[in-house]
Formats: sequence, C-alpha cells, structure tokens
Amino acid sequence: AVNDLKNYIESYGLRWSVVESLPVSESIKYAGKDRDELIDKYIVSLENLGKAGVTTVCYNFMPVLDWARTDLFHKWEDGSSSLYFDKARFAYFEIHILEREGAEKDYSPEILAKVEELKKTITEEEKNDLIDSVIVKTQGFVNGNIKEDDLNPVAIFKSLLALYDNIDKDGLRQNLKYFLERIMPVCEEWNIQMCVHPDDPPFQLLGLPRIVTNEEDIDWLLKAVDNPHNGLTFCAGSLSAGTHNDVPKMAKKYASRTKFVHLRSTNVLPNGNFIEASHLGGRANLIEVVRVFEKENPSLPMRVDHGRLLLDDEDKGYNPGYSFLGRMLALGQIDGVMATVQTELQK
Repeated sequence: AVNDLKNYIESYGLRWSVVESLPVSESIKYAGKDRDELIDKYIVSLENLGKAGVTTVCYNFMPVLDWARTDLFHKWEDGSSSLYFDKARFAYFEIHILEREGAEKDYSPEILAKVEELKKTITEEEKNDLIDSVIVKTQGFVNGNIKEDDLNPVAIFKSLLALYDNIDKDGLRQNLKYFLERIMPVCEEWNIQMCVHPDDPPFQLLGLPRIVTNEEDIDWLLKAVDNPHNGLTFCAGSLSAGTHNDVPKMAKKYASRTKFVHLRSTNVLPNGNFIEASHLGGRANLIEVVRVFEKENPSLPMRVDHGRLLLDDEDKGYNPGYSFLGRMLALGQIDGVMATVQTELQK
C-alpha cells in the first residue's frame, strides 16, 4: 500500500516525504495489554515508510479526542464560515450530555452560569448538532474511533473516556516516553523524524490528561527522549488557541527541533472562545512564524492548515476545515508571505 501510494504521487512529478499521520492506537496511549504488540506493528509501518523514502512522520498522543470544536460552520460577516470553539457549549456537552462526574469543577462560575442559561434554551436539534460536532465529525473522517453511522456515539465516547480513568498527566507522559524509546532505533536506522502534534485545543478537556499544550510540556518531551529524531510538528493554530502561548517566541525556541509546520491562526475572544482566523490575521502571527522557520531551515516542510468554507464549496460536503476554495485562498496568502520573507532574507 505504501509503494502504491508513493508511485501514484510520483506519477504526477511530486515527491512523497511527509506522512500525516501514522495514528497511534489508544491502547498504546493508555498502556493496554496489547501495547507492545501494537508498537511492534507501528515499527513495521515505520520501516515500510522509511524504505519508501517517507522520513517525516506526524502523529499525536491526545487521548480519545484528536481535536475539539463546538461549531464546524460558524458564520463570519462576509458569509464564509470556519471552525469555532464555545467554552460554555462544550461545558454543557460535558455536564448535561456526557454527564461526566466532576465536570463542573473544571469550569469557572461565569461559564457554569452560561451553561444554566443554555440548559433552558437549547433545542434537541442543537443538542444533536453538538454531539455531531464534538464526537462524530471530528473523530469520524480520519481513521476515527467513532463512525458516522454509529447508533449511540455518546455511549461509545463515554466508554473510550473510561479507559483513561486511572491515568493522570504523568502517567500519559510515561506512556509517550515508553512509545518513543521503543521506536527510536528504527527511526535512527531509516532517518525518520517523528514529530508530535500539539494538543488541540491546548487546555484541559473532558478530564483527560493533556501533555503537549505549552512550553513546559514541550521542554519535558524533548528532554525525556533527547534524540534528534524526536521532534515537533509546530502547529501554530493549535498553540495559538491558548493565550498562555506566545507562538512566534515558541517558534524561535523550538526551531531546531521542529520537523514539520502547520500554518493556521486563531482569534481568542475575551470569554475564552476561539475561532479559526484568516491566515494573515489572528494571534499566531504567521508572518513572523514563517520568517523564523525560513531563516532556520528553508527546506523544512510546511503546509497551510485549514481554510474557510466559502462560495459554492458550501454544498460540496468537504471535511470541516478542508474546503478547496478556502484552502486555495489560504495557500495564496501564505505563498505571498513566503515569497516576501525569502526576498527579505536574501538582502
């Protein structure tokens, strides 16, 4: 399968060098009984990719939920839409749909007051949309744990969360360290760069441990397995959704250990909600991020991440964030940024 895809890509005059992603099984993350068997299979996959010349592997170590949004089609004034996270709606989902024990303790009195107001007004259709956005759409379209046709996604989701009942942040860190130490020899053999994707969003959700959210987390990760093949996918969008993260500063700090870059930005609102912004706006400051990485390593793989849904793409059933026209608009913006920065650096 790897060689078939490689040949297909090369038939168009392209070169395949990055895979996104090679998913890590939940059982590896929570250290299930079959963890070592699954890691052995992961190593075989890495060998196959290495033999094919695919030497950059993006992955994440987020339990259960790869990313979280409450509205996949939040409207802008210009009629386009993008992904949105509403803290009060997510809190409602945790407290009144999942009925997660102790969820109230994770939210401020202001958010809990909004949850009570929402409880009075939310419709059944809105509840179903919330379930679809949080559980199904975000998890179902890329090798997810939950599929579009599952009859009871809430029950499945709760059973997945239960797998982590006895795992705290340190426990998940140790499981990641164990995984990386097992795979480093094959990475060294085939010169494979493993690059972990930050948690999206970079803060506590669902009572699950989050271990790639800020500088302290990344410092720990890079020191715990201090190997040049253990690196970072610098996702500016994920990191920028946390106001504790100074994205350009982090780009400078981790440039030498960054193996892959996702270019995306967010606007964080005063209430903590966030929306995916224009690639020329938002708090990620992508112009400076591109400048940092172009200066550090001009051959570093970077890609535009996400894009707004606009014009007639609305009716074409694209996966959330991955519409054609929106991503082409973003690509044009970033292409212009790169050309400007490259000219700047040549002076």
